[in-house]
Amino acid sequence: MIDTIANQLSQHQKQVNDLMTNLQIEEKRARLRTLQAQAESPTFWDNPAEAQKHMQEIARLNDQIEPWEQLYRRINDALELSQLGDDMEAELAAELDDITREVERMSVLAMLSGEYDDADVIMTIHAGAGGADAQDWAEMLERMYLRWMEQNGYKAEILERSEGEEAGIKTVMIAVKGQHAYGYLKSEIGVHRLVRISPFNANGKRQTSFAKVELWPDVQDEIDIEINEKDLKIDTYRSSGAGGQNVQKNETAIRITHLPTGIVVQCQNQRSQLQNRERAMQVLKARLFEIERQKQKADLAALKGENIDADFGNAIRSYVLHPYQLVKDTRTGYEVGNAAAVLDGRITDFMESYLRARITSTSS
Repeated sequence: MIDTIANQLSQHQKQVNDLMTNLQIEEKRARLRTLQAQAESPTFWDNPAEAQKHMQEIARLNDQIEPWEQLYRRINDALELSQLGDDMEAELAAELDDITREVERMSVLAMLSGEYDDADVIMTIHAGAGGADAQDWAEMLERMYLRWMEQNGYKAEILERSEGEEAGIKTVMIAVKGQHAYGYLKSEIGVHRLVRISPFNANGKRQTSFAKVELWPDVQDEIDIEINEKDLKIDTYRSSGAGGQNVQKNETAIRITHLPTGIVVQCQNQRSQLQNRERAMQVLKARLFEIERQKQKADLAALKGENIDADFGNAIRSYVLHPYQLVKDTRTGYEVGNAAAVLDGRITDFMESYLRARITSTSS
């Protein structure tokens, strides 16, 4: 039995070593040593803005390197214990189970090594076909994603939110910050379909509603795009809200239309019109940056997804609340019967199932 455990540990060791090679962990470690040495310079903080970016890169590299090195050391330690004989069998069997789960989790993280997978993101949710039901469904999705972000340590900032006439929302734009934000959330790009008994139908009929999720990386520091002021139409309006103290009495919200492309960006969450304008311009640059990358790479759906209607036949995932409960991803076949838990933010398994399927299809 101890030989079997040692053999499985050796297989994990090789798998982790291969993944570390693919992820260029050694090269990242060398880069980290260089940055750390530079940070020790007496003049390092003479330029605080550059120093802050420098320290952020150090933190990001540490986050990328340390989990892999810890796992590799843990496997090596277990292999050394396996040489002590059968007395360690029970302890090693439990350790092997933990290591196996950790290797599986880290293998998923290895899938998040694309060009912008570690970037912050801007997510939008749009109500689709279905009237008040669709707008209510868009708000349910908004809550689902905000719950997922909260549960997984992401920082969410609502940049703009348009309320529905009867219920829910027409659209919402959320800035999301955190490790692998784009890598995980890219699995959500597309149309989401809800089937339930409509709370807005007096006859209690079953209703199908749709909402669309869009996403692009929020790579502000990497964007070098000049925008001609003549190409912009800028409107101001009062921020909307639930009422009370949070509603601005002045026109602090900003809507910017980029005339050559027709892109419209709105921002209303900041305290002043100037702050809203600056953030809206950042979002506009991010969207224009994405368009340029799509043209260069000829991969139109790689980041933002195809421009498809939020309607029948286009759903990437179906959420059925009646006559039974089931959430099923149409791309991977992965399904869960506890729809309430999914709508409460437990969607990581759907994301990782998508990532595995994507890697498999890419490598086959």
